[in-house]
Amino acid sequence: MKAERTINGKTGSSVTDNLSSTGDLVRVESVSKKFCRSLKKSLWYGLQDIAYDLNPFSNSRSEPQAKSNASDRQRATSPFLREDEFWAVNDVSFQLRRGECLGLMGRNGAGKTTLLKMLTGLIKPDAGRIIMRGRVGALIALGAGFNPILTGRENIHVNASVLGLSMREIDMKIEEIIDFSELRDFIDSPVQSYSSGMQVRLGFAVATALDPDVLILDEVLAVGDASFRSKCYRRIGELLDRCAVIFVSHAIEQIARISTSALVLDRGRQVFRGVPAAAAAHYRTLDTAVPGAQESAAFSTSHSPLSQYDVSCGQTTVRHGDFLDILLVTLSSDAVTGFARIQFYSDSEAVVAETHDVMLNLTAATREYSELKAGPVHLKPGTYRLSVPFTSSNRISILGWSFQLLKIQVAGEACVFSDYIVPCECSNYSGRT
Repeated sequence: MKAERTINGKTGSSVTDNLSSTGDLVRVESVSKKFCRSLKKSLWYGLQDIAYDLNPFSNSRSEPQAKSNASDRQRATSPFLREDEFWAVNDVSFQLRRGECLGLMGRNGAGKTTLLKMLTGLIKPDAGRIIMRGRVGALIALGAGFNPILTGRENIHVNASVLGLSMREIDMKIEEIIDFSELRDFIDSPVQSYSSGMQVRLGFAVATALDPDVLILDEVLAVGDASFRSKCYRRIGELLDRCAVIFVSHAIEQIARISTSALVLDRGRQVFRGVPAAAAAHYRTLDTAVPGAQESAAFSTSHSPLSQYDVSCGQTTVRHGDFLDILLVTLSSDAVTGFARIQFYSDSEAVVAETHDVMLNLTAATREYSELKAGPVHLKPGTYRLSVPFTSSNRISILGWSFQLLKIQVAGEACVFSDYIVPCECSNYSGRT
């Protein structure tokens, strides 16, 4: 019989449902978590919450009564925020069954890691309920669950014991874990001497080798090298037949590769749930909006002499073999010589083609209009986003950058090949109005 545990928020129901009747391994019901920006107020609110939890008559107070009290006495169970509080996760719900992989998308600070910490029981939700069934394997931070003083072998025993394995079961698994991590030469060294990549190797090997029913993985896989990441994805594919996976990554192509569905978070709220391709499209709208036809709001870096860096495109659709026209408008406080290029990004966020560098000589205090003509464009039919970086003459510093703010559609018949390097020419006009 698989163990089932319920994590109730302070305003969540105490009734425990039986997930075996529905087939769900994970059920998240209207989960919310709030934090305070001020340390002093956070400590004060914590004392208030403890006093409230210890008061046997506190549950008899109705919400309107609590709301009518002074703000410094307001309960944490209230749906209203106290001063300097904010929702890290706000009313998130989903279910997950065996054989399903949920990809979590969102910008930094959207609430992904906070949600994972609640799923693993590291922190409690302030509202809602989380029900987990079975053994949970998690890798949500570098070195999480490892004692830096103990050796890798000793940490394997400790982690496996926490998950409920007997010594006999651990001995049966330990060689498999060491082989998968490829750390046999270092397994008897203290973990504090491991690099971040080595910690990821060991953590992933432990989390996946212990036959979890639910596997939770944060962005930590991005630290590993390419060959080990490929090995990890194969292992996840093998585990999907007998477990549920929650996977967090900023690499959309990785989520699309292994996820059966995806959930997009924005400022703690669940803003989209669906197939990975549709979720990726929604996720991109959170970072950039392509206003009108082909206008772009680009930016220059803090150390750049550029006070203006705008990029626009005269076309929304090109056919295979056509030329693409990009207008770059710049204004610099100093005379600058640099290089511009056009990069083509696919829906999976990968650079599939780019032009060679084009030299630009910008005059001080003069608005420059640079027309970049790229082509012929030999790309497969589909939607592409364009980035136009402008680097210094030594190609070390980025002076200006328009990152995926332009979008084009390549039409025509499917081509057998696509060029990675696209020819590009440039014409300059100074001071044009």
